Amino acid sequence: MSERIIAACDGASKGNPGPAGWGWVIADAEGRPERWESGALGRATNNVGELTALQRLLEALVPGTQVEIRMDSQYAMKAVTQWLPGWKRNGWKTSGGKAVANRELVEEIDRLLTEHDVTFLYVPAHREDGDHLNAIADRAAGDAAISQQAAGTALGATDFPVPAPVTGAPARSSRTAKASGANSGSGSSSGSASKARSGASRPIKAKFPGTCPCGQPYAAGEMIAKHGKRWGHEACAASAPSDNSA
Repeated sequence: MSERIIAACDGASKGNPGPAGWGWVIADAEGRPERWESGALGRATNNVGELTALQRLLEALVPGTQVEIRMDSQYAMKAVTQWLPGWKRNGWKTSGGKAVANRELVEEIDRLLTEHDVTFLYVPAHREDGDHLNAIADRAAGDAAISQQAAGTALGATDFPVPAPVTGAPARSSRTAKASGANSGSGSSSGSASKARSGASRPIKAKFPGTCPCGQPYAAGEMIAKHGKRWGHEACAASAPSDNSA
């Protein structure tokens, strides 16, 4: 059995929506980067960038690959490890009856997950002592969003993107989730950890039910945090555009 390799992917949108891009990096089992790729998306949202980055990464892997995928987007990770089974049961409707956003991308990722043995690892973004692969993918996506040009090892790049400077905030704990592979590409979640809250308000307990900007509802009594001018899931606030669009 081959070793489980490590990869990371990220999306960026300068404006959300605005000029957007995606990026990924694939490393060996020890975390040493081997190849990377990035691409432009024109005008798109940050969530589209995150999902596209995951799709393109999965497409770049040889079928049957065992891989740990590191991401700083809780929206994208939860979409394919937690929310997807319910969306499929509900005819691609959220629990609130709305059409699932970015359905085509989620469906394609669902199909690609059946071809690999994937474990997801949530890593906080923009940390001085954070994950180096995520930092490379973040820079690749950000550069693609700005230049609107594709780049990467296959296109002749000899160097890896240099992560942007960070503020020096301490890294938080990571969260893992497992995609079950060929038996059920919808995946299942496991593990728990503290949530990163960069740029988010202090979480509070919701007095009334509502709908998060991600499209999923939250219940009265659930912990929520502010996303710009709106309130939503505490976890989603950690992956708000201010954390992922650079």
